[in-house]
Amino acid sequence: MTYYIVGTGNTAWFLATKLHAAGHLCKGIYGRDIAKATELANAIDANAYELINGIPDDAHACILAVSDSAIEEISSKLSFRKTLLLHTAGAVSSNVLKDAAKNYGVIWPIYSITKQQLPETRNIPSAIEVNNTDSSALIRTIAASFTDSVYEASSDKRKQMHLAAVFSNNFSNHLFAVAEKMCAENGIPFSTMIPIIAQTAERINNQSPSTLQTGPAKRNDTATMQEHLQLLNQYPEWEEMYKSISASILKMYSK
Repeated sequence: MTYYIVGTGNTAWFLATKLHAAGHLCKGIYGRDIAKATELANAIDANAYELINGIPDDAHACILAVSDSAIEEISSKLSFRKTLLLHTAGAVSSNVLKDAAKNYGVIWPIYSITKQQLPETRNIPSAIEVNNTDSSALIRTIAASFTDSVYEASSDKRKQMHLAAVFSNNFSNHLFAVAEKMCAENGIPFSTMIPIIAQTAERINNQSPSTLQTGPAKRNDTATMQEHLQLLNQYPEWEEMYKSISASILKMYSK
């Protein structure tokens, strides 16, 4: 399979290196920053191009691994009749590509990816969508380069998956960051929290999170919650977050 990659960020590095390792041929890396495009291209023995004009319609696939806000702008410069055009965003409809290509779709790895520590695991669930069945085999070939877990999902369903991912990853990580700051400001090693964080993550491999909930909000321990809120008086944002999450927990388990 031949392909182009547009983008030089985390997802671009992940997909380019995985597709290269799987034996597929990259015909070019396109980027607004030619130095960054060259760095990625050199890593997979490809050529780098500055993203100024269109991209040739001569590959099996072209993957837009760019920020959500840039997808529509970049695709407006493209005109594909043969090449399958894909973007990699969880919360963006595939229809933003419909005027740029006859065959288009989405491949979204449901995973937190950083260029500095590219994942080695193949346990990376990925949502795929194409606008016609003729492209199904090709998008699955692309997905098979890095994952064993593929889910067909419409744009509407993928947006719901993206929202769930934000709660599962982004929000939970923010709570870890708040706990870390709280520990630091009170002379407590954040390392004392790592085991319970790891325990929580490990437990949900085999059990529903709804059956594992503990804590003062679950048991409606108003005395403890009031003490916690007093400790948070000097942190109004954290105080409101504590109130909101506690109220959500209480409502979920009040029945």
